Amino acid sequence: MHTFATSALLLLAAATFGAGASAQSLSCGGRLSGVGDSRFSVVQRCGEPVSRDFVCVPRPQVVWIPSQYPGGPPQQVVTQQCVPMEDWTYDRGEGNFLGIVRFFNGAVESVRDGEKVR
Repeated sequence: MHTFATSALLLLAAATFGAGASAQSLSCGGRLSGVGDSRFSVVQRCGEPVSRDFVCVPRPQVVWIPSQYPGGPPQQVVTQQCVPMEDWTYDRGEGNFLGIVRFFNGAVESVRDGEKVR
C-alpha cells in the first residue's frame, strides 16, 4: 500500500542521501582520502585538521504509532532524528577552498569544499 507517509519518506531519504553522496575526495600530498576511509587513515594521509566540529544532521526516521481503534492498523509517521557527525576542516592553502571531511560512525561520509582561503 502506497501512502502519503511512504511517499514523504522516500522523498526525504532521496534528498538527504543524495545531498550527502559525494564523489569528491581530499588530496593531501598527492594521496587521496575519500568516502569510506577511517579517521586514522585520513590523519595518516592529511595530518591533523585545523578544526573539528561536532554537528547534528537531521535524518528522516519512520515511527509506527499504534491505532487508537482496537484491531486498527498502526499509523506510519516520518520524523527527523538528530544523527551526530563530525566535520574536520583542512586548510588547502591561500587561494584554495577549505576541505571539509564529514565523518559518520568513524568513517568518511562525504568531502566538500568550504569557503575560499584568502
